[in-house]
Amino acid sequence: MVAQKSQGIQTLLEAEKEASKIVEKARAYRTQKLKEAQSEAEKEIAEIKAKKEKELNDFQKKYEGTQSSAQDKIDRETKERLADIEKAFTAKRDELVKKLLSRVSEVDPKPHRNLHKIEA
Repeated sequence: MVAQKSQGIQTLLEAEKEASKIVEKARAYRTQKLKEAQSEAEKEIAEIKAKKEKELNDFQKKYEGTQSSAQDKIDRETKERLADIEKAFTAKRDELVKKLLSRVSEVDPKPHRNLHKIEA
């Protein structure tokens, strides 16, 4: 009977060792799978990031020329308007000077409208 108990204990110890090996293999497998999943996720993130950067660069290239051509158009229109203003000023300068001189030299000796006579 003692030999049977001893043999039963031995069987249990062997089963426990085998179970520990199985658990250890499962943990190692899980760790490996987690590392693989993380690695794969990093690859996917890198691919998506590269794709989005390419889209951004394409978008910038597409509209970069539009911005510079719009700026050129604005500059050209501004120069044209300034030239028109200069031309109008040159054409009406003499008339403006005459009007200013006539207004400055014209004297109308009237009391100011806010001046009131104070009666004592």
